[in-house]
Amino acid sequence: MKICYLPGDGIGPEIMAQALRVLDILAADGIKIEREEGLLGGAAVDAAGSPYPESTQKLARAADAVLLAAVGGPKWDVLERPLRPERGLLGIRKDLNLFANLRPAILYPELANASSLKPEIVSGLDILIVRELTGDIYFGEPRGIALENGKRVGRNTMIYSEDEIRRIARVAFEAARKRSRKLCSVDKMNVLETTQLWRDVVIEVSADYPDVELSHMLVDNAAMQLVRAPKQFDVMVTGNMFGDILSDEASMLTGSIGMLPSASLDEKNKGMFEPCHGSAPDIAGKNLANPLAMILSTAMMFRYSFADEATAARIETAVKAVLASGLRTGDIYEADTRRVSCSEMGDAVVANLKR
Repeated sequence: MKICYLPGDGIGPEIMAQALRVLDILAADGIKIEREEGLLGGAAVDAAGSPYPESTQKLARAADAVLLAAVGGPKWDVLERPLRPERGLLGIRKDLNLFANLRPAILYPELANASSLKPEIVSGLDILIVRELTGDIYFGEPRGIALENGKRVGRNTMIYSEDEIRRIARVAFEAARKRSRKLCSVDKMNVLETTQLWRDVVIEVSADYPDVELSHMLVDNAAMQLVRAPKQFDVMVTGNMFGDILSDEASMLTGSIGMLPSASLDEKNKGMFEPCHGSAPDIAGKNLANPLAMILSTAMMFRYSFADEATAARIETAVKAVLASGLRTGDIYEADTRRVSCSEMGDAVVANLKR
């Protein structure tokens, strides 16, 4: 299994170090893993002058899967937009054609009190958000800031082709088939023609999945329903911008965004696996970050890119055991639990893997 790993910026190197320890345990147990480190984001700008340098492109293209920690930080906000760390993230997604982003929002029973909502509203929560990742307003042209009639004008273009919608819809329907056979498609068709096309195409694709119950919801209502009655959802599918916002909202239902992994896949399930959270520069270098989303992203890598369900389940079981033992990083800490550092949380996961 050839893995390209990208520690990135901020807390990225700290949480990646814990994921690599997990890989070390698996390798010691006989799983053949080859890994190479690459640069992405601000670290790449500092070292190579580009947020997604050619050396990293070669590593990522040659790998079977990519592990990414986090990119970005205020240090690089003064740069021209093409040089900012986030352009590296968008660049690698586009370069590897990682069009399908899977973001599970699962509430572990031990964290019910850490959620921003009442336990009775979120207990048992298990949502999968399927987000289209390489189209929409983030990539649409024309874009930019220009001087028109003596005034600055900013422009971004929301655009989707029928083929882009069709392929992400199929990913979502297939995922729903493996779960509770319920799919909610989120759009804004009442005011946006782009998402009218989205709804039309999703309905057309649904004809091939008569066993899946399809519903539709406008994005503003979906945002409200996620905090009103989130357990009504099983699988949600939506475009790039709406998915970005809704998945971050869903993360807080689970207690902390530090608990949410993600998978970004191409048509052959080669993927990039990363936590949903950012680089958290305010705590970088302090050994305070929660590494569990990074470790759970590693589990998703084994499940989706390597089709190794047993290893994925083994990692997830180790994480559940650590939470059940009462260990917590600061973001999920509460009374009657024990607060630990990033590396101590990694120690506990590794110890459970060894068992």
